[in-house]
Amino acid sequence: MPGPGDDLEVRPGTVIPAVELVERFSRSSGPGGQSVNTTDSRVELEYDVTTSTALSDAQRARVVGRVGSPVVVVASEHRSQHRNRVAARERLASRLRDALLPPPPTRRATKPTKGSQRRRMEAKKQRGATKALRGRVRDD
Repeated sequence: MPGPGDDLEVRPGTVIPAVELVERFSRSSGPGGQSVNTTDSRVELEYDVTTSTALSDAQRARVVGRVGSPVVVVASEHRSQHRNRVAARERLASRLRDALLPPPPTRRATKPTKGSQRRRMEAKKQRGATKALRGRVRDD
């Protein structure tokens, strides 16, 4: 498993160089006991998509359109900075992987079948007949 500081492999053939990733550290509000106020274990990982050399123009446009730029992920669920760095890198790779997926195929409209049209009209007539019985009762 690649450690923090290595290049980030989003998927086979798509690798983000480590120099394009910006890591910032701060104090975490999560677990940590006595060391929670002294350890910078929270990790904020930033990746600027618009200036990246790892993506093609089409990939860059797709990512910017789906998640924006820069992409920022935060990890503070672990007590150690190293584990938070690894978690942040995995989270960034997952977000980029999802954003790079091709768009789903467009829906092609189809005509309703004759049977479904007939059933719809019969249901409408039945509802109308039911509602017609709800009128005021008259004395003849």
